[in-house]
Amino acid sequence: MDSPNFGAPQHFINRELSLLEFNARVLAQALDESVPLLERLKFLCISSSNLDEFFEIRVAGIKQLVEMGANQRSPDGMSPEEQLAAIHERATALVASQYACLNEVLMPALRAAGVVILPRSEWREATHAALSRYFESEVEPVLSPLGLDPARPFPRIQNKSLNFIVRLDGQDAFGRDTDLAIVQAPRSLPRVVPATTPDGNPCFVLLSAIIQEFVPKLFEGMRIVGCYPFRVTRNSDLFVDEEEVDDLRRALEGELAQRRYGEEVRLETSMDCPEDLVAFLLKQFTLTRQDLYRVPAMVNLHRLSAVYDLAHRSDLKYPAFAPGTPKRIAAQQDLFATIRQKDILLHHPFQTFAPVTDLLRQAAADPQVLAIKQTLYRTGADSTIVESLVHAAHAGKDVTVVIELRARFDEEANIELSNRLQEAGAHVMYGVVGYKTHAKLAMIVRREPQGIRRYCHLGTGNYHPRTARAYTDYGLMTCDPAVGQDVHEIFLQLTSLTQTPRLSRLLQSPFGLHAAMIEKLDREAEHARAGRPARVVLKMNSMVEPRSIEALYRASTAGVSIDLIIRGVCALRPGVPGISENIRVRSVIGRFLEHSRVFYFENGGEPELYCSSADWMERNFFRRVEVAFPVLRNSHRTRILRDLETYLWDNTQAWLLDSSGRYTRSTPGNEPIVIAQQELIETYGAGNEPAE
Repeated sequence: MDSPNFGAPQHFINRELSLLEFNARVLAQALDESVPLLERLKFLCISSSNLDEFFEIRVAGIKQLVEMGANQRSPDGMSPEEQLAAIHERATALVASQYACLNEVLMPALRAAGVVILPRSEWREATHAALSRYFESEVEPVLSPLGLDPARPFPRIQNKSLNFIVRLDGQDAFGRDTDLAIVQAPRSLPRVVPATTPDGNPCFVLLSAIIQEFVPKLFEGMRIVGCYPFRVTRNSDLFVDEEEVDDLRRALEGELAQRRYGEEVRLETSMDCPEDLVAFLLKQFTLTRQDLYRVPAMVNLHRLSAVYDLAHRSDLKYPAFAPGTPKRIAAQQDLFATIRQKDILLHHPFQTFAPVTDLLRQAAADPQVLAIKQTLYRTGADSTIVESLVHAAHAGKDVTVVIELRARFDEEANIELSNRLQEAGAHVMYGVVGYKTHAKLAMIVRREPQGIRRYCHLGTGNYHPRTARAYTDYGLMTCDPAVGQDVHEIFLQLTSLTQTPRLSRLLQSPFGLHAAMIEKLDREAEHARAGRPARVVLKMNSMVEPRSIEALYRASTAGVSIDLIIRGVCALRPGVPGISENIRVRSVIGRFLEHSRVFYFENGGEPELYCSSADWMERNFFRRVEVAFPVLRNSHRTRILRDLETYLWDNTQAWLLDSSGRYTRSTPGNEPIVIAQQELIETYGAGNEPAE
């Protein structure tokens, strides 16, 4: 019998539609009554922000393909035009669900809980007077309304900025008839303003409501017929021809200024905006009806995230928890000595990120430390990591930092960090032309009585202390000489353009990681056919790359048991008879952002387990510098495998993918409730100590 065509389009789920389904799962958290109320509002805001980025990057890219006349089809067989049509249909439904969640569920619940966002219809005399004063003192001085006529053409509208189109009746001071004007709200103005209800209780008012109410003050002597908010989303993907520029940093600085004015990809208007004004705006932005989204409230839901911070209501947020610290770390001040005893494995945020920052701080102050080498992708503007690197450079140590300037939406922050490190005397590199450096590596070179020793940290997540409290990631601290040599070779490769190194322990993209994963999947298939133990468990953010998906299909048909824990995009179609009936796919959405990448192979009873910075996407395998590192201690492998099993037992926050591409939320039924993240909080939290 002929083998199945694993690469046939019907065996793949469209990447873009899968990403929209992920956003629907995020939105479902906002509707989950078991989630604290302000956290639900936050999930709604996250779903809005995610959708913005989806249009800025993904939709923008597809529209460019259409403009170029490209007819290439996605692995699932859809043309660019077909994808845009399908995206519009699904995104329209998703946006409707977002606003229904806000208007019909969250706003009433917030009001009942005492967190009131006061609409204009409820402003009474005192509130109105106070907001009028606020408008005159804080808002009006920074507004520059622009009447539209031949001498004043339609202005340039910044990406995702708040704007109003105003219909007027009357003449201006020069006797000119003006019927349309644009009011742009500067980004400096807060979008949520604390205020007081008529009965004296605290509340919040939206900036958009304030501008709409007091816009007549901007057009004295004219009648306001209507004032309607709108927002345009632009292509925000930066393009720099790295092979044609002499200075990547300067080139990126130039591109950043243009990001605000990239090609238009989406128009959002209020639902009550008249049809002729909608048509006028579409024409100005050269957009079609397919690019239009009309909404029954504010045009930027993400701005409501300010309410989460302004409403000091801990009772409406997740309860605080103290991350755990391994006892042997807490008991010893010298982290170098602790690592020499045996490797340290940390699982954030259930365990503290502090040992990572402490290690670099100790290295900066230790006279025996000769050099520090580190990659930085995202780290935060006030990072303690950067502080330690600056101190180390000031102390005369050799500090080399590979900063990825092209980390999307962090480009400006990373440019500033690079300047600061260079001023301190560090060697700063910007990675490799044509490849983003996404690997998470740090190496400390220390002189000891026995000779030079390398201490390394390898992780699945960024060196970002703040996100380490919200993202799940693994980090390994080791002084294993073989690992240290591999990390050394990779840094040589990144900084001196040496040939691809021979690595003994680590797997690296863009060179051998993809081939190694395919090889290990095919090996599992051989084990299954031979009747040996064969199982694969993979955890990551996204699974899209076609050849690795086909390898998973081959393993499934050979009888390998495969569990995939994929937070976001999954192009693999599970449960297809004769193709993927041994593959199960789940997505876990909860309090923390699932971010760790773990690859487990049963290997006939000799298990292998890797942690990695890489998802299974073409960019990660072939256009990025990524690293996968083996977890060699049996106790550490056991810990991680137990964590994976906890995710597989989750019957509350897990969503199960079926062969049609639909996700269904898992329910406990008559079984005990299992919430993976809560289980891990209890396993690793302060006072608990998992077996080492």
